[in-house]
Amino acid sequence: MTTKQALLPTGWPRPKGYANGVAASGRMVFIAGMIGWDGQSVFHTDDFAGQVRQALQNVVDVLAAGGGKPEHIVRMTWYVKSKKEYLAAGREVGQAYRDVIGSFDIAMTAVEVADLIEDRAKVEIECTAVVPG
Repeated sequence: MTTKQALLPTGWPRPKGYANGVAASGRMVFIAGMIGWDGQSVFHTDDFAGQVRQALQNVVDVLAAGGGKPEHIVRMTWYVKSKKEYLAAGREVGQAYRDVIGSFDIAMTAVEVADLIEDRAKVEIECTAVVPG
């Protein structure tokens, strides 16, 4: 059985859209950086939020292959090519996150990077999950 608890120090305000930390027990699954192309390495959009949605779906698909579900994700790191594009697409990115992942407490980091290996990619998301078993 997986046990997961969001960590919030006393007196700290609750962060919006993520957890400061997560404690969990179970089997660890590590998911490599997923980008906005499908399982056949085909991009269907150059829209930032659209690529986020696909990258998150890829995370969920890989996690399922390891016996996990979105609620088992404990940590995400997002690498974005453009902070401005990320912030401008905030509402759509949030909706994609809720649709694909849900509203689970996950320790998250987002970093603007100079580039990604795939030229057309706008975002890359890697995760750690703790699943039952």
